[in-house]
Amino acid sequence: MSRIRILPEQVANQIAAGEVVERPVGAVKELLENSLDAGATKVDIEYRNGGKSYIRVTDNGCGMLPDEVMLSLERHATSKIQNAKDLDKVISFGFRGEALPSIASISKFTMRSRPHDRTEGTELLISSGKIIHQKTCGMPPGTQIEVANLFFSLPARKKFLKTENTEAAHISRLCKLYAIAHPEVAFTVYSNQRKVFQSPACSDLQERISEVFGSEVSRDLISLTVHKYDGCRISGRVSPPGIGRPTRQDIVTVVNGRPVESRTLLFALTEAYHTLIPKGKYPAAFIFVEIAPDQIDVNIHPQKREIRFRSEGQVRRLLIESILNMAEMMHPAKKQAEPLIDVENHRPSPIISSNLISTNSETSSGINKEIVEKSTSPANKTGSVAAALTMPQSHHVKSWRLLARLKQNLALFETSSGLIILHLNAARERIRFEQILDCGDSGSRLSQQLLLPIPVQLDNLTTELLKQHQGILKNEGFSIEEFGREFYRIEAIPPWLEPGAAENFLRHFLDSAREGGIHLRKPDLAHKEIAKLAAREVSQNEDPLPDDQLAELPRQLLECKQPLNCPQGKVTFFELTTNELVKKFGRNISS
Repeated sequence: MSRIRILPEQVANQIAAGEVVERPVGAVKELLENSLDAGATKVDIEYRNGGKSYIRVTDNGCGMLPDEVMLSLERHATSKIQNAKDLDKVISFGFRGEALPSIASISKFTMRSRPHDRTEGTELLISSGKIIHQKTCGMPPGTQIEVANLFFSLPARKKFLKTENTEAAHISRLCKLYAIAHPEVAFTVYSNQRKVFQSPACSDLQERISEVFGSEVSRDLISLTVHKYDGCRISGRVSPPGIGRPTRQDIVTVVNGRPVESRTLLFALTEAYHTLIPKGKYPAAFIFVEIAPDQIDVNIHPQKREIRFRSEGQVRRLLIESILNMAEMMHPAKKQAEPLIDVENHRPSPIISSNLISTNSETSSGINKEIVEKSTSPANKTGSVAAALTMPQSHHVKSWRLLARLKQNLALFETSSGLIILHLNAARERIRFEQILDCGDSGSRLSQQLLLPIPVQLDNLTTELLKQHQGILKNEGFSIEEFGREFYRIEAIPPWLEPGAAENFLRHFLDSAREGGIHLRKPDLAHKEIAKLAAREVSQNEDPLPDDQLAELPRQLLECKQPLNCPQGKVTFFELTTNELVKKFGRNISS
């Protein structure tokens, strides 16, 4: 008997469904894109229990005839392409013919559709891939699809779904992205029979951004002058120079009407803004790219979340030039940028108080003879400082003499054994990191009450993340209270955090949590991750050190438990010994 067999159609559909629809938001995406492909000018989306129990998408698109309704549930049945050559010029959202049969195979699926030239519609009911009935029905022109009990035939997949609020937040975010991408379409979104947002059709992108993302995001945006080159057109709304935001959540990239993830566009934005906004901040950017369909590949990901440009360098350069031209038009006579500011407070906002830098007078006088002897002994022919750092903590003393500041955040020091190049930000990160780690144990930590609570507005997804991580934040010394829908108030903060930086730090924390960088079940690891995040923020936002403090930096670094590396594991300094210098020159340096 042959060990190789053809899978039953139902099993094949369920396997395909696992690739096309990972979670409820995947089903909403496929149904929403079908509505847009049908030419809808109005789309209503409703979901319950985060989409796990019920999803309904209703549109006023072209509708389908009875035969087309049945055919749409067949695998690889599509009206979007006809042959392989069409894959090079896909202009629709869907084209594989997999979404509807895949969703119908793992849910109780109901489709109703009516063309505009017909007086009645067609209703088709499918349960776990099996047709229950097909009949005529009364309905307005367009299509309505209901998906109930998603993944009920795939209980293993259902177990891996997140909480109701998390799944709902993902759906809400998706709907907002498509609302931005298609301002000409009216969107209404309901969650558990409560209206999440509603945006009528409009021609003004700025108005749509304000309705969907809020006036706080839209108020500072400026129009990006349309730039064209060789069939590629870029437009949108972006942050002006000097104003940055704490997370990437306000970056939306749309290519040919499709909200996408594109490393090319993200890297171009980062490069264009790296001198225009503070380090560690991100622009608010709503970028629209129009390009010939044969110049992009939308078929590299099962959910079509990612695209690839055939001429990535061209698109990247065009976007960078568009941003830089915008910046020059705003300040044509200025060769040097204005002091960079934070969007929330319109002022620099360091994360940690400067008084956290402690000194140890007992170890600051002179060079420890034991270290010098060890570094110059025959057993340590290179005399490296790294070898000296293996000594007990009490022997770590200041032994470096500042020679000069170098470019790119570097400083040159002289020691008894040679020269050392120190990365200032890396050193400051390590110092701050260990100082924060030392602020309390793994239990309850100190907290300082704020005289004036700090209001914070969050979106649905971020709100859910905050609820999940409230315990960790409380353990770190934060007190954050809800005082309205998606509005919170920071009432207390840890002693290592400046009040003016509290909101920025909270947003960065939640952004890290979104990417899975915070351990919910391991408080000690969570504390280290928070310390690492705070330390990095500090190094990026602090003012340059004066010479007297810079000269003290090596001693503070050498007093750390792990001075050789920053919290991210990168080297803090490297040494060029006298012996190595001699070898480079091939002769005695003194001669």
